[in-house]
Amino acid sequence: MTKRIQFILLCICTFWGVNAQAMSVLSSVKPINLIVQELTAGVATSSYLVPSGASPHDYALRPSDMKKIQKADTIVWYGNDLEPFLSKVLENKKNIITVSQFPSVEFYHFDKHDEDEHAHEGHHHHNTDPHFWLGPKETLGVAKEITKQLIKIDPLNKDQYQSNLAQFEKKLTQVVKTISTQLAPVKSKGYFVFHDAYGYFERYFDMNNLGHFTVSPDRKPGAKTLIKIKKSLVSQQAVCVFSEPQFEPAIVTTITRGTDVHKGELDPLAIQQDEVPGAYFNFLLTISNELESCLNQ
Repeated sequence: MTKRIQFILLCICTFWGVNAQAMSVLSSVKPINLIVQELTAGVATSSYLVPSGASPHDYALRPSDMKKIQKADTIVWYGNDLEPFLSKVLENKKNIITVSQFPSVEFYHFDKHDEDEHAHEGHHHHNTDPHFWLGPKETLGVAKEITKQLIKIDPLNKDQYQSNLAQFEKKLTQVVKTISTQLAPVKSKGYFVFHDAYGYFERYFDMNNLGHFTVSPDRKPGAKTLIKIKKSLVSQQAVCVFSEPQFEPAIVTTITRGTDVHKGELDPLAIQQDEVPGAYFNFLLTISNELESCLNQ
């Protein structure tokens, strides 16, 4: 290869912000990838495995997925509580980053009532709530741990990873301030969500979630749960009920019929989020905007 060609290739790679030998990082689900792409900007490529709209709880790997896994230099996943289909596949693979095993991050553990409800619904038993990406505190802790792991795997780019993490923390701090101000006037207003996925966000911003239709989006709500929610709506304890984009809102429409309760939509898996720089922060703002819009009507 001539020096002129090498120079041209270097220019192209510099333009795209990634070097020619960039490490490839594969995340299990889109929300994790939104975080990873901020941390790897300029030094690695990032993508995710489970298609938008599919549930990671019961996803079945395709041959094309296996190829992605084999080609990836590093894989980031939450752990068996979220992506059980990956447990055996990743057993003997190197450079696996398992978020649920980070010692410095305190993940929310379901209490006895939550565990009983999961078992009653026939759902795969979970010990922790895997939706950490909706909690600013937990997400920052995860980002720091992922950065440590990336530096161990790719030490030559240590400075860039550390710079990316610093920018991530700065932007997250700004977004948290914006959301806190936005939700302050409505945080006491009651609402119901489609499934139990927003605990990290709700605890951080002190929201008034009155309950959920189901613990898992792939399980239909029980009759007792629907009766309880209906009674709450009739007695005007809640002002809004939220559905999710990947599921038919028929149940929400039925349960709110004949009441003055408003309907909204929350997207915990970032299905509708464009994958652009800063997408993770836009994702959190979208959740906040949806909550504020519905609760403020």
